[in-house]
Amino acid sequence: MKKLLFSTVAVAVATAITPVTVSAQANDADQAKVDERIVVTGSRIKRTEAESAAPVQVFTAEDIAVSGVTSLEMVLQRMSASAGFAGNQSNAYWTGNGYGTAQVNLRGLGINRTLVLLNGRRIVNGGTGANSSVDLNMIPVEVIERVEVLKDGASAIYGADAVAGVVNIITKKSYDGFAIEARTGATDSGDAQDRSVNLILGSSGDRGSVMATVGYRSSDALNMSDQAKCALAETVPGELRCFGSSSTIGGRATVLTGPNAGQRINFNQDPNGDGDSFAPYDPAIHNFDYFPFLNSVNPVSNWNFTAFGDYHLSPDTTFFSEFVYNNRTSDQLATPGTLRGIEFDASHPTNPTGEDIRLDGRRLLEGGPRIFFQDVNTFRVVTGLNGVVGEGWNWEVAYNYGRNTAVDGMTNIVNTQRLAQGLDPNTCGSNGIPCIDLLGYGDLTDEALDHIMFRTSGDGGNEQRSLTANITGDLFSLPAGWVPVAFGAEHRKEKGWRNPDSSIAAGIMNTNQAEPIEGNYTVNEVYVEASLPLIADKQFAQHVSLDLAYRYSDYDTFGSDGNYKASLHWQVSDDLKLRATKSTAFRIPNIPELFGGVAEGNLTTTDPCDGWDQPGKDPVVAANCSADGVPAGYTQLGATVLTTVGGNPKLKPEDADTFTAGFVWEVSFIENLQLTVDYYDIDVKNAIQRIPGSTKLAVCYNSQNLSHPFCSPDHFTRDPLTGEINFLSAQPTNAATENVSGIDAAVFYKTEIAGLDTNFDWNISYLNEYTFAPFEGAQEIEYAGYITGGRGSYAQWRSNASATVHGDNWRAHYGIQYIGGADDINASPGDIGAKAPSVFYHNVQGTYYVNNELSVTGGVNNLFDKEPPFIQSWTDANTDTMTYDLLGRQLYVKLRYAF
Repeated sequence: MKKLLFSTVAVAVATAITPVTVSAQANDADQAKVDERIVVTGSRIKRTEAESAAPVQVFTAEDIAVSGVTSLEMVLQRMSASAGFAGNQSNAYWTGNGYGTAQVNLRGLGINRTLVLLNGRRIVNGGTGANSSVDLNMIPVEVIERVEVLKDGASAIYGADAVAGVVNIITKKSYDGFAIEARTGATDSGDAQDRSVNLILGSSGDRGSVMATVGYRSSDALNMSDQAKCALAETVPGELRCFGSSSTIGGRATVLTGPNAGQRINFNQDPNGDGDSFAPYDPAIHNFDYFPFLNSVNPVSNWNFTAFGDYHLSPDTTFFSEFVYNNRTSDQLATPGTLRGIEFDASHPTNPTGEDIRLDGRRLLEGGPRIFFQDVNTFRVVTGLNGVVGEGWNWEVAYNYGRNTAVDGMTNIVNTQRLAQGLDPNTCGSNGIPCIDLLGYGDLTDEALDHIMFRTSGDGGNEQRSLTANITGDLFSLPAGWVPVAFGAEHRKEKGWRNPDSSIAAGIMNTNQAEPIEGNYTVNEVYVEASLPLIADKQFAQHVSLDLAYRYSDYDTFGSDGNYKASLHWQVSDDLKLRATKSTAFRIPNIPELFGGVAEGNLTTTDPCDGWDQPGKDPVVAANCSADGVPAGYTQLGATVLTTVGGNPKLKPEDADTFTAGFVWEVSFIENLQLTVDYYDIDVKNAIQRIPGSTKLAVCYNSQNLSHPFCSPDHFTRDPLTGEINFLSAQPTNAATENVSGIDAAVFYKTEIAGLDTNFDWNISYLNEYTFAPFEGAQEIEYAGYITGGRGSYAQWRSNASATVHGDNWRAHYGIQYIGGADDINASPGDIGAKAPSVFYHNVQGTYYVNNELSVTGGVNNLFDKEPPFIQSWTDANTDTMTYDLLGRQLYVKLRYAF
């Protein structure tokens, strides 16, 4: 019935996304008409809309509507300039910013190197506590007027984190009337249903305006076994076969004593069988099919409320305010937990083998799957004054407060202390402690499960406070025109905290131990920006200007930093403009990197100076060990070294140099045809990276004369008498370098076909290079052209093309998203899944305007039901969940009524 319902949706044409590139053109308007200027992302100076030296891509409210998606992250992740990994519903198991969060990743440089703004101001980080980036779930698409994506570094304008670029979400500020919109959709099989309802109302008058929205959006799960029947691997050359997890439901074990020592066995897996039976372990028989216990798409629900208002206190002064609130509830299905490394001696009452054994993997299917859950509340309020003073000087003072709080946890997690009680024959069977039998499926009683399995719950959050003051206007006149400037100051405090369940912090649960995190930092900043007109009204130089900007930042954690930006605009003629930008950028260490629970643990470590004076030792290592004061005859005591892990308060900012250059060509012989091409190059230095202790030691002692930075006391020290390592850090450090370069191109064409207004858009991105070196002297890793098995795809070619046609009472749209072929970075040539083919996704939508108040929209995403390709080093569902669509063909219908 569901399939029939959605299959009858009639659709005309649709889109993947219709982006628009903001290009710079000569400004012929009178400079005194300041009300005709706006601020374009990438600058604080008020300009005419078309003036910009930086490549800016714009998504309008219509572009988002025709895209057929209901969440902002999907709009941005389809963009050709996106790459790598960013969280969404399809890859919740892999996100590093908290389960259920959603982000954007420009150039694949990482979610924490793309700055996200709302109306030109920062947004509090979101997630389940001490997070590193904005959670895009908090911003409903219905309130968006446009999204401006600056594909250039901009720390001189906005401060930290604007390394790969800036995403500036511009909201609607006013609305007259009332509108309600409802949407429902699903796959063509009726799975993964989504629904949303949104209300908007507002009013405006001579003295001000007010607008408010209320919205609800939710989507259901798609089980992984419904999308991919089983986990696949090339277990036989040239053939894909199903395989399962070696953590079996009966229990896989190794015999430790007797004539069969070393043999692997598996205990009973038949709930009606003999609980004491066991047999030689056979993967084909005993392994666990885990896909039914995972989701390809995980469920999420969002409630949101927004309000925007302004009031003119006088002809020159306006009070304004913004309020955004979002509640997100989400959960992720996970496989039943596994117990490992438990030894049973031959006399243990539950051990039927008669020999000592070690339980290597026991899947607790009797307890059911685990569920990870999140309940996240985020709000942001901005209030301030703006106005005009003097001869057209625009000023603004604003206070921005954002707070994110969350509760998250897991179900069906084993308490290992209670498990030990139940396994000990000396303590179980009395004082309410049941005796537990793990050896064989079905032997775990309900009483035993109740004793050991628990629901964990933690909490956390993020907080941001900022006070900003900005002013912009024309400072003085030069022969080529006026010199507009902007300058201002900002005071900001960021705070993050994370409190895991006390049992997890104590390390007594069958999951990764987590330490509490809490930290904050404060920054004071000032900036100045100016646009200098150099030439005007000359042959081959209608207008040439140089934009300069500088920002000084003073942090209470690491000190000060300064960043500059220089941009050249050269309007050659009415048709052609050249543009280039050179700038620096930086990313500051986030709260977990700085303050994440610092702890010490004995980690397996190899000391290169072990036996350094013995024959056959590498001469460079031997010389360095001797020079470092390690005594002759030194021997490493044991295989572990006490190692410091967690955050590192000594971290410094990452630094970046960025360069872009390109042109905008308004093709004169074809009316309304525009072509843009831009080259970009970003070099990141001192990138924050976690390096294992053994690696640091090996690199140090293999360097000439202990010259490597890892040889400093910040990384390790030795006892001056014994030579033993008495301090070793595996904390994050400023060690890595990354370089990315490529070309963006776009074609925009507006015309009339058969009397119908028609727009064509085509955006293309080519990734020429992406190299990564984890530390100085390390071999560079090339990502361009590869799928990385955990970091997403760095396909060299990506594009989006679309066509929109408007009739008198209808609109039709068709879009194509292209993801180029890429090699699996972990596969060998000739392996199945060693190369991902190019993929096209076709999306279509049509809207019929019944009258001035009512419209009906229907659409299909992934029109041809393109399945995700098999990747050898897949993340989930036999593919790269960061890159490809897992839902297949999706149909939807939407009604809108406004008056």
